[in-house]
Amino acid sequence: ARARAGALAAAQTAVVNGLPAALPDLTTLIGAHESRVRAQPRDARAWAVLGAAYVERARRSAGTADYPRAERALQTSLQLTGKGNTEALGGLAALANARRDFPTAKRFGEEALKAAPKRWSTYPALIDAYNGLGDYKAARAALDKLMALKVGPAVKPAVMARASAVYRDRGWREDAVAQVTDAAAAASSPAEQAAYLTQAGQLAWERGERDDALRHFKAALRLDPDQSAARAGQARALASLGRTQEALTAYQGALAHRPTPQVALELAELYESLGMGQQAEAQYALLRTQVRRELDDGVDDELLIGQYEADHGDAEEAVQRLTAEWERQPGIEVADALGWALHRADDDEEALRYASVATDSAKGGGVRSALYAFHRGMIEHDLELDAPARRHLQDALRINPFFSPLRVPAARAALATLGDQPPDEEAPQ
Repeated sequence: ARARAGALAAAQTAVVNGLPAALPDLTTLIGAHESRVRAQPRDARAWAVLGAAYVERARRSAGTADYPRAERALQTSLQLTGKGNTEALGGLAALANARRDFPTAKRFGEEALKAAPKRWSTYPALIDAYNGLGDYKAARAALDKLMALKVGPAVKPAVMARASAVYRDRGWREDAVAQVTDAAAAASSPAEQAAYLTQAGQLAWERGERDDALRHFKAALRLDPDQSAARAGQARALASLGRTQEALTAYQGALAHRPTPQVALELAELYESLGMGQQAEAQYALLRTQVRRELDDGVDDELLIGQYEADHGDAEEAVQRLTAEWERQPGIEVADALGWALHRADDDEEALRYASVATDSAKGGGVRSALYAFHRGMIEHDLELDAPARRHLQDALRINPFFSPLRVPAARAALATLGDQPPDEEAPQ
């Protein structure tokens, strides 16, 4: 009983303060608050905590059926109290971000901020919303306000981790690494430390530092075996090291723990790169099934569907979907995906316009992404813009020489046709 009470208190503190929580503790918290609202259906705060816990559990487990439950709980809390309910408003902003509905996240986040300007946990949701809408100036301003807040030591690591994510988006890699490293060292629970170690591993991976990435992901999983993003990251790093069978096993484990379409897509492309077409097609089929399930639960998967269709399906459909997504929420990820879809649909002039948005820091694309640079370089290659094509393809391989089992060979082949050798380090065969 004492252990259960401790887990319940830890999970509630984490959820209320916007911190990572252990998956078993979240389940305990949800069970307790489901009982609470059945007994006290007018307890607005219990409904708000329940809704926020559903959002966090869905994020941790990919159980998107929790999203409609979260929406019902948070809206019930809001209806019981009126507009000033910052916990419910903040929960609805987090829910909208989790569903990739950035206009709604912005609306609820700004309402929550107006009601309580010093509530720190509203700022990360607003930063995510602004980034998703391509409003990088507002995201930077929100981070500056967050960093200026006086927060307690329990919350400080989460603030540093959020700053790290924004610095990464600006292309400030060293600052991003320093912030998340400090966050991991100062984290107060294993689940929280595992989350920040996973973030550090992803930063290392994006720089092509495979061994460092793998070390971080393994450390995260030792602390929290339910840290599914670390399982997927470990699989990615193992594949890049040529440890193919271990990578396949790790990907399958990641999908068993948290069956997301993004990880299914990665595993399918790894199978495809290995010439295992039947296994790849099975994963693409799984991806389509998972997308349908997520759509039913209110998730906006248009970006992912567009990426899949551009490379493995109908490029014209990808263009239609991604054009509509760009009009609704014009973030960098969408600009890159739309540019690539246009290229695959043989509209390279228009493709270059969007690829430039994704890679030009003056237009907001400050993030150092091997994939974005590859996409732009390939578009320029087909437009016979040899010098910029060479520069961007080399940049892709310099940023991360192992960024994709399908695209790295394509980048090297394109560079060979341009009469220039790619960087020395070879990807594993």
